[in-house]
Amino acid sequence: MKKLLTLSMISLTLQGLIAQEESKLTISGSVDAYAQNYFSAPADSGSSFGTAFAEQAGFAIGMGNIIASYEGEKTGVVLDLVTGPRGAGATFNTDIVDGIVNQAYVYWNVTEKATLTFGRWNTFLGYEVIAPAANFNYSCSYLFSNGPFSHVGLKADFAFSEDVSLMLAVTNPWDTNDVSTTGEYALGAQLGLYGQYINVYSDSGLEGGLGFEVDYTGGFDLLDSFYLGINAAYNDNDGSGFYGAALYPQYSLSEAFAVGLRGEYFGLHGTAEEESDDPSVVAFTLTGSYVVDGNLIIKPELRLDTWSNSMPYLDKDGMAADKLSAVTLAAIYSF
Repeated sequence: MKKLLTLSMISLTLQGLIAQEESKLTISGSVDAYAQNYFSAPADSGSSFGTAFAEQAGFAIGMGNIIASYEGEKTGVVLDLVTGPRGAGATFNTDIVDGIVNQAYVYWNVTEKATLTFGRWNTFLGYEVIAPAANFNYSCSYLFSNGPFSHVGLKADFAFSEDVSLMLAVTNPWDTNDVSTTGEYALGAQLGLYGQYINVYSDSGLEGGLGFEVDYTGGFDLLDSFYLGINAAYNDNDGSGFYGAALYPQYSLSEAFAVGLRGEYFGLHGTAEEESDDPSVVAFTLTGSYVVDGNLIIKPELRLDTWSNSMPYLDKDGMAADKLSAVTLAAIYSF
C-alpha cells in the first residue's frame, strides 16, 4: 500500500513538474487585414499618407506574427516572426532571414531589479508600436514612422521601484537590423517616472543614420473611462530633422467599445532656406475599437491630413494637392 502511495505521489510530482516546465513556453501572435478607400484621390493614383504601413487602397492584409517566449528561472528568450506587407515594412526586408525576424533576443534577470537583454528588440521610442493589436489607431503617426522601428544590441533595464525605472542601451545605428558594416554604434536611454517616459537616442547621423532624437511618451487616466495619451519628439541630424507632438484622447463607452482621436502636428526643419518654408502637416485620425469575444478587434477609421508648404498628394483631377482623406475598416485577431 505504501509503495502504491509513494508511486502515486512520484507520478503526481512528475506531472506537476512537466506542467510547470511546459508553462514556461508561451505562444502568442496576431493577424490583421483591412479595406481602405481614399476619398480625395483617384483610385488608381497609388496615393498614401506617407506614414508607415497600411498604405494600400482596396482590400489588403497587414501582417501575421507569431511570438514564441521561453522563460527560465532567471533567463529567457523571445523570437517574434512576421510576414506580410506590414512585417516587411517593419524589418525593411533586409534581415538575415529575408525580413521575417521582428524580434529575437535573450535576457538575463541578473537581480530582481536589473535585467540584461541581448539581440534585437522593438524600439523604446514613441507612443505607437509595430503590432497593430497594441495600438488604438490602425494607421500610424508621422512621429512613429520617422523614428526607429527596432534596435540590435545590448540593453540594461533597472527597476528602482514600481514607479521609477532606467534603461541604457548600446546598439547598431538606426534600423541596422542585421550587421553594422560602418563600425559605428548608437546609444540609447529611457527614464521612466510614474508612467511617463523620457527617451533619448543618438548616433553619428552618417551613413543614413538618424542623428539625435529626444522623445516624451506618456499619458494620464483623467477619468475611469477617459485616457489621454501624449507623444512629443525632436530630431536633429546635422542641422535638419523633424519635430512634432500628438495627443491620443480615448473614451470607453463600454467594455467592448471605445472611440479615440489622434491629433498630430509634425514638421520638418532645416530643409528650406527660410524656416517658415519648411513643410509641416496637421493630421486627425478618428478610430472606433470594438472587441468581439475577447480576441477580435474591429476598427473603423477616418483620417484627414493637411500639409503646409508641400503638396504631396493628388486630387480627383490628378492635380497636386495638400490634403488627403481616407476611410478604413480593419480587423485584428490576437491570441
